[in-house]
Amino acid sequence: MFSPKAALRHELLAARQAAAAPTGPGLLATAREQAEVVAAGRIALYVSMGVEPQTGPLIDWLLASGREVLLPVLYADNDLGWGIAPGAADLVPGRLGLSEPPVDLGADAITTAELVICPALAVDLNGVRLGRGGGSYDRALARVSPGTPVWAIVRDAEIVESLPADPHDRPVHAALTPTRLVRLARGN
Repeated sequence: MFSPKAALRHELLAARQAAAAPTGPGLLATAREQAEVVAAGRIALYVSMGVEPQTGPLIDWLLASGREVLLPVLYADNDLGWGIAPGAADLVPGRLGLSEPPVDLGADAITTAELVICPALAVDLNGVRLGRGGGSYDRALARVSPGTPVWAIVRDAEIVESLPADPHDRPVHAALTPTRLVRLARGN
């Protein structure tokens, strides 16, 4: 029997499989309009996989515009280290099929980000983020410097009224979608 979170993850992943519309150009256009993105010199982001909203165009634009992009390095204990993105062609294979930067700056490198953009399957209007269940991002988000904005990338339909939350879950301040940035109640 699935837990409430596991059942939600299953439903959300099935819905993502069915909604295969491209998301990369929309995410890039939405992000480019945001003051936090324009002002940030170092942004923590991630390389999308499979049916996740596509981050490639956003990463390419950030690098081309002279910003540093921190990308995660997945450790054996599912914690995350961070390395500076060298460019898509220079990423190396990581655990679980992830693409990672070749140099790991350590788990605390996320404290140097001026904006953190993380993956999610859904977020609710209070900033609760539902991830894939490994706890990697909750651990990483616990290290983010106070006052640093934290956003989750989702599709528009993945912003929901409420989600179940556990004490270790870290809230996000906004949801970045292919059409808009939604500021969430708990984060503001």
